[in-house]
Amino acid sequence: MKQRYFIQISYKGTDYHGWQVQPNAITVQSIIDKSLSTVIREQIETTGAGRTDTGVHAKFFIAHFDSLNQHLNEDSNIIYSLNGILPKDISIHRIYKVAPDTHARFSAISRTYEYHISRIKNPFENEYSWYVYGPLNIKVMNEASELLKKFNDYTSFSKTHTDVKTDLCKICYSKWEEHGDKLIFSIQADRFLRNMVRAIVGTMIDIGLEKIQIPDLINILKIKKRENASRSAPACGLFLTKIEYPVNIN
Repeated sequence: MKQRYFIQISYKGTDYHGWQVQPNAITVQSIIDKSLSTVIREQIETTGAGRTDTGVHAKFFIAHFDSLNQHLNEDSNIIYSLNGILPKDISIHRIYKVAPDTHARFSAISRTYEYHISRIKNPFENEYSWYVYGPLNIKVMNEASELLKKFNDYTSFSKTHTDVKTDLCKICYSKWEEHGDKLIFSIQADRFLRNMVRAIVGTMIDIGLEKIQIPDLINILKIKKRENASRSAPACGLFLTKIEYPVNIN
């Protein structure tokens, strides 16, 4: 009988075509699966908590896999061996047992993302943030952030022609904060649509630059058409930072 494990990962997404395995592309999942199969010495296929897009980073990511080995979590050399063969932009932090029916994606109860804006041109941040020139009205951006939580249909911020059954989400936290020369947007929800955070950030920046106003955001949300929202923010500034699960998954 196989044992199900969760594996905690972080990665810099710059050089990858996202998380999910796809033909003729280097993805984080394909690298992880190959490394796990090599170290554990059996064919391993992971299932991720979601699929980050090309260039998006993850400070915290969870995947699950099944193995005939019942004691992987007790072998301290497993993580060391995995990190030894993985590229420098992918790290394994933890492997632990979970219940057989626990699912990395469907068992998650919330996810948190950060988006990083650089207020000055910084050559050391261009792979981790979006440089936005011009004064931003952060007060009105946070008013818009609060407004977001009053809606639950985010079709206007979703990539079109996706295979999801519903565009309904519950945003429970949404806020912009200043950190020196950086501006960080944090958002937490029970689930996210494809491209949702980047589309929200792009629209929020237009609000901050006063290209559009709060009433425009309300109309964008009500019309439910992606073309009415602003362009998506670049992938480089987006980080998945937290995934929460029920306390009884172990």
